Amino acid sequence: MQIALFGRNFDPHFCPVIEEMIRLLEADTDKFFIKDSFYEFLKEKITFQKPVHTFHDHTGLPAECFCMISIGGDGTLLDTLPYLRESGIPVLGINTGRLGFLSSVSTDEMKESVKALKERNYRIDERSLLRLDTRGNDLFAAFPYALNELSVLKRDNTTMISISAYVNGHYLNTYWADGLMVATPTGSTGYSLSCGGPIISPDSENFIITPIASHNLTVRPIVIKDNSLVKLRVEGRVKSHLIVMDSRTVPLENPIDLYVKKAHFKIRLISIEHKDFFKTIRNKLAWGFDKRN
Repeated sequence: MQIALFGRNFDPHFCPVIEEMIRLLEADTDKFFIKDSFYEFLKEKITFQKPVHTFHDHTGLPAECFCMISIGGDGTLLDTLPYLRESGIPVLGINTGRLGFLSSVSTDEMKESVKALKERNYRIDERSLLRLDTRGNDLFAAFPYALNELSVLKRDNTTMISISAYVNGHYLNTYWADGLMVATPTGSTGYSLSCGGPIISPDSENFIITPIASHNLTVRPIVIKDNSLVKLRVEGRVKSHLIVMDSRTVPLENPIDLYVKKAHFKIRLISIEHKDFFKTIRNKLAWGFDKRN
């Protein structure tokens, strides 16, 4: 079995539990493939007893990897996407961050989760992605996909921007706001939620169009089918704005048309059997703390 590891620098107090995870994995692992920058951090703290190969980009990650383990928060797991791409390698998120909807396995649950991984006692959740097409521009050309959302944001604190949205060629609305996002079901518990968007289950075949600090208070998020083509036309007095795909950001001059549609492939997340989406949102959002329950 070959295991890939990806992560960011974590607090030193997590070192014992991460080392324990490595020891448990080594019993059934032939070799590890570790992101080069993460390995530089790990090797100062953890000794590996099985061969380690590092990778710098997606070409260094073999397709026969059993899985990738992401060590960090949701942002860390989102950062695995340009390395996983269409490989079909599933990813398990170990949460050393804060809330963690995607990286839902806490360090307290690490031992039983590794055991479930080795015994193949888990399920695969396939999550839809967004694809951005700018038709002539090379925005995010290396990997124009997002698991959570695509956002268009004003670049400073001066004036709002104007974004006209079209769904399958039909005019929806012109948003005067700090920005606008198109979110996936996975992204419904992220930035969209904090902007007043609805929570929708991961297997819902939908997109959410959510305004960010709209100047018109009657404007609300709208849910559409994910086989739709969404066009966003960005305008405004300020000529520069930001386009964000998950955690990746590029500045851009307007006016410009952005085309957003569902990607032709999905990301595969490993979910331990005793966990499900509804249990996760109850725990993470503290719904179960109502004493009547």
